[in-house]
Amino acid sequence: MTTAKSVTAAPIPGTDAAPAPVPARTRPRAPRPEVALEGAVTGHADGPRRVLRRVVVFLRWALTLAIGALFLYPLLWLLSASLKPRGEVFDNRLIPHTWSPQNYTEVWSQLPLASWFMNSVFIAVAGATLMTVSSSMVAFGFAYFRFPGRNVLFGLVLATMMLPGAVTLVPNYLIWKHLGFLGTSVPLWGGALFGSAFYIFLMRQFYRGISRELFEAARVDGCTFFGLFRRIAFPLALPSAVIVWLFEFQASWNNFQGALIYLNFGSPEDYTVPLGINYAMTLFSPTAGGHGDYQYVMVASVVVTLPMLILFAVGQRYFVGGLAGVGVKG
Repeated sequence: MTTAKSVTAAPIPGTDAAPAPVPARTRPRAPRPEVALEGAVTGHADGPRRVLRRVVVFLRWALTLAIGALFLYPLLWLLSASLKPRGEVFDNRLIPHTWSPQNYTEVWSQLPLASWFMNSVFIAVAGATLMTVSSSMVAFGFAYFRFPGRNVLFGLVLATMMLPGAVTLVPNYLIWKHLGFLGTSVPLWGGALFGSAFYIFLMRQFYRGISRELFEAARVDGCTFFGLFRRIAFPLALPSAVIVWLFEFQASWNNFQGALIYLNFGSPEDYTVPLGINYAMTLFSPTAGGHGDYQYVMVASVVVTLPMLILFAVGQRYFVGGLAGVGVKG
């Protein structure tokens, strides 16, 4: 080992001060042979690992982009077809050869799209809101109240999910016919007043995760049972309520079968979006006397898809957080 040596500086002429020692520059230590060998071996091993990690990351991104492209292709094709003239709608080009942006202005005069849009918005909002409130109240009852036969009753509620929709289709139709609501939109949102077994199960998991001491303290302060639901339970379970609202809005917005059964009696202006697009396909079909103006059908499909994209973009935070909460609390 080398040690630092002090060098005495020469005295300054004309002064009696003693020269101060000046430290000599310390020589750099040479690395030990075993340390240098270990660093060389480690650096040599890190090279292939780094390359392998980069290859894995590249393959992961390539696979993600490929799958994303497969899912986005139908939407891109629909958007491209809506900007084409009548003769080029089905040519499978993503970039139109001839651009026809006027389709988005002509569609409103060719089809009662505004009426279909407003009918669908009303039915979807009413159905989603009623379904969220009714399912939340039933779920809170199963989560908070303790009464004999609660588990048996809850099991019966879950057992209704095992019934196919075709089994209850005819009885529901006869009930609404007896009530005199055929040809109206009431059957499309009125059933939401009775809740859904899946949504009841979903929100019950949230309510069970809330501390019962909060409810007991509120009861001591004189809060009613409905106040417990309105002031404590429902605000804390808001992410699950948003999930239920979004799911039910999408189901009501895309409900073609219900609209076909209950609305296919009156004028086309009373149709919803799915039934209206089906009506437009028949209207423009050459076999039914049309001229094949399917570009207007594509424009209508693009216009009615935008609300769902906007809703899921806005509610994405609640959507992801709510599903994660169900997994933790369930």
